[in-house]
Amino acid sequence: MDNQTGDYVNTSATRRVETALARLAEADRPEAWIAVRDPGDVLAEAARVDAAVAAGGDLPLAGTVFAAKDNIDVAGLPTTAAAPSFAYRPVRDATAVARLRAAGAICLGKTNLDQFATGLVGTRSPFGAVRAAADAALISGGSSSGSAVAVALGIADFALGTDTAGSGRVPAALNGLIGIKATLGLVPVDGVVPACASYDCLTVFAPDLALATTAMRTMTGPSTLDPASRVWPADAPLAAPPVPRVAVPRAAALAPLDPDFQPLWEAAVKECRAAGAEIAPIDVQPLLDAALLLYEGALVAERFAAFGAHLDSDDADPTVAAIVRSAAAFSGADLVADQQRLRAVRREAATLLEGFDALLLPTAPLHPTLDAVAADPIGVNARMGTYTNFVNLLDMAAVAVPAGTAGTKGFGVSLIVPAFHDQVALDLAARLQRTDPPLYVTEGADLVVFGAHLTGMPLNHQLTGLGARYTGDILTAPAYRMYALDTVPPKPLVVRTGTGGASLPGERWRLSPAALGAFLAALPAPMSLGKVELADGTWATGFTAAEASGTDITAAGGWREHLRP
Repeated sequence: MDNQTGDYVNTSATRRVETALARLAEADRPEAWIAVRDPGDVLAEAARVDAAVAAGGDLPLAGTVFAAKDNIDVAGLPTTAAAPSFAYRPVRDATAVARLRAAGAICLGKTNLDQFATGLVGTRSPFGAVRAAADAALISGGSSSGSAVAVALGIADFALGTDTAGSGRVPAALNGLIGIKATLGLVPVDGVVPACASYDCLTVFAPDLALATTAMRTMTGPSTLDPASRVWPADAPLAAPPVPRVAVPRAAALAPLDPDFQPLWEAAVKECRAAGAEIAPIDVQPLLDAALLLYEGALVAERFAAFGAHLDSDDADPTVAAIVRSAAAFSGADLVADQQRLRAVRREAATLLEGFDALLLPTAPLHPTLDAVAADPIGVNARMGTYTNFVNLLDMAAVAVPAGTAGTKGFGVSLIVPAFHDQVALDLAARLQRTDPPLYVTEGADLVVFGAHLTGMPLNHQLTGLGARYTGDILTAPAYRMYALDTVPPKPLVVRTGTGGASLPGERWRLSPAALGAFLAALPAPMSLGKVELADGTWATGFTAAEASGTDITAAGGWREHLRP
């Protein structure tokens, strides 16, 4: 696969594995990996994928190689969470890994991490500090350090991380990658070693948005093995609006930002505005304050519950142990109090972001050196999570995109949205990246429209306001006639006829089930929805009427043509 274009279509899995193994040796970054699969086993799996593709199998990720953070189970490899004393051998893949492999992706091995996924620096591991891909003097970011570097170095096409406080986004920013952190529960986390179980999620790193989204979509869906997994709600928006409103922080909240990153941040905001967004500053301090609960409040007890028993081991990272042992200072009542406080902040955050489609923030405020982290391991790490720690706590989703470099220091921004607005974040990320928006949410109901609801027409806002997604132009079977109604605004009526019909052009839009219901309930007479036959012989839900009314304009060849002077 070409890591710059994301073009892995028709790539032989065997050739891709051979290239990955060669690149692994050439890159010579052993600290990024904890375990690499036997080359013979990987090549044998690649041969099976190639055979399945040759037999006509539908494997959307065939020809790709991925890496998995070593707190995610891959059958045949030990799971260590960067603590050898904790290691166990899983008998099955994590559900997310199994789904990727079933889609043709091949796992090359397990990557290094901040021990027990506790950290945002990538240096808290007995397997070594993971260096940034572009500059070995700089940190890679954590905790999903090895996964990000494996992709940035071109060894893996994509990689899996986990994210509780920003571990699927900070390493993306520091290494010039896309990092997708979906709504909690959309990707099952069975087979993932918990760090803070209520707020853990599984993430993807990739060099381009399309591949990252394909991998995320492949893993998404509830699992009986994960009681916290969730399904898409009936009212989830399926697209960003044509003119999205994007909140940005006021200047005071940008004080932690490295001065070298300030012009890159300003350029990212300018690019967002150039991409069609309305930008407005807000006070994000309540969100940043909520982030402190993750490590400085009683919520740290979740980490102690997950792996506290292993903190006395000889291979325990001293910084991780010190942070998690702080849970002893809190009581059960303290935990309940912080959970209730978090509930209140969630409501406050919803009010703060009401009327906005997304919040744009720097992903990380700085890109420090290894020496700086060694001198102040807790302080620097805390700064790294300034703009990321609150997202899972407040049940939000985020997409991190690269936004330039200052020398060799990587900078990125994140689009943060409410739960289940993941597709909105991806659409906006695509605008920043100047690329086609990838499809993550495939659920929904299709609707074909022919007149005032077409793109650019007066009633199109009724669709876009419901989060509907344009999916292409259509043509009806040659069995319809179009009539112009005397309404404000003008609308056509499409009627099926036994003889003398024509093919009429229109558009297909996809709406959530709840949006389609709301749309139908608001339709004025004589407009109604029914089944419309398309030119390819399929049928779709669309505007149609049983009886003709108004002026016959069929000869014009469609509504746009009728309106054209």
